[in-house]
Amino acid sequence: MAERDGKNDPYRSYRFRIEIEGIDRGGFRECSGLDFTQDPVDYREGVDPLTTRKLPGLIKFSNISLKWGTSDDRELWEWRQEAMEGKIKRKNGSIILLDDTNAEKMRWNFREGWPTKWTGPSFNATSNEVAIETLEIVHEGLEIHKK
Repeated sequence: MAERDGKNDPYRSYRFRIEIEGIDRGGFRECSGLDFTQDPVDYREGVDPLTTRKLPGLIKFSNISLKWGTSDDRELWEWRQEAMEGKIKRKNGSIILLDDTNAEKMRWNFREGWPTKWTGPSFNATSNEVAIETLEIVHEGLEIHKK
């Protein structure tokens, strides 16, 4: 992180790597879905005042969405193909934030992930954009580790 007048600049969102157990992929365009929610549960006993208590409910993790340029690399497609055939292979992985020197600064680790959705590229003959594929990964936990 660059220091300027005694203040640290925030990290940039375009410097990141993706590691998935057995699949070493660094060339992603976007990664989103690093979030979770915990809905409150309303609860009231008969002797409570006329208001409800808010108890912590179940934790829900969002799907991680990965976007990358279509290439000849088929590892992620094959992982999704196996899931479609009922052979779910759960994998752990990490989304790694890098600083301007490519040093690791923060890591979001997910566990027990598997691909739930694949979206192929959109084509347009009048465009010169890169063909982008998207893969959504469901998972059962997210931890943050800061370097």
